[in-house]
Amino acid sequence: MKNKTRHYKSLVLLLLGINILGCNNSPSLISQNQQNWQNVYPYGQANFNQDTGEVELISTGNWFYLTKEKYSDFVLELEVKMPDVKEYSNSGIIFRANTRPSDKFDGHYAYGYQAEIDPSKRKWSGGLYEQGTARQWLHPIHPERSAPDDDFKQNLSPEWTEAKANAYKHLEWNHYKISAIGPEIKIWVNDVLTTHVIDTKSSEGLIGIQHHGSWQFKQNGDTSNTVLFRNIRIEEK
Repeated sequence: MKNKTRHYKSLVLLLLGINILGCNNSPSLISQNQQNWQNVYPYGQANFNQDTGEVELISTGNWFYLTKEKYSDFVLELEVKMPDVKEYSNSGIIFRANTRPSDKFDGHYAYGYQAEIDPSKRKWSGGLYEQGTARQWLHPIHPERSAPDDDFKQNLSPEWTEAKANAYKHLEWNHYKISAIGPEIKIWVNDVLTTHVIDTKSSEGLIGIQHHGSWQFKQNGDTSNTVLFRNIRIEEK
């Protein structure tokens, strides 16, 4: 009887251990350690502000600050705040990205899916763009710069509604959530589902945050066009 009791207790402890290990997928905060990140471009600056927990991006050209680790299936959440400037300002979040050598500069560049951060009058924040490829805009459809191929299987929320267009709040902290599980991709902006597509082009890659470039910074070092990110968390599935 004692042997059976010990065996039962051992089995319970084993099952509890398996359960605990299986549930150890809590989101990882990756925005407070610069060791998680890499710059494959010859330009772009990222400052990790330890007082605010913010990642401050500024660049002379279109630039993605990338993770060192590749991710496959995940849910990514972060907050982003765009600057109050008169010059062009744009950003994004690249995911399942890869890099290749550039024929325009000494370095590499990133290509892959991109969740758009668009403070312009177009209001396409939360749309899905494919950076560095011929496909370009996957959702919404651009009249001249959209070329989805056979890997783009289905758009489950094709209409660009007023709710989607107005989900982004300029000059405020905006919460982005990206879910990439298998071929199913979803993007939320401030809890509004803006993109829901099925696409099989890419299943794994890097994650990155974007600065689209500042002419003022290139000309005279003016950093007013700095883009801020914080609370970047990823949960692998």
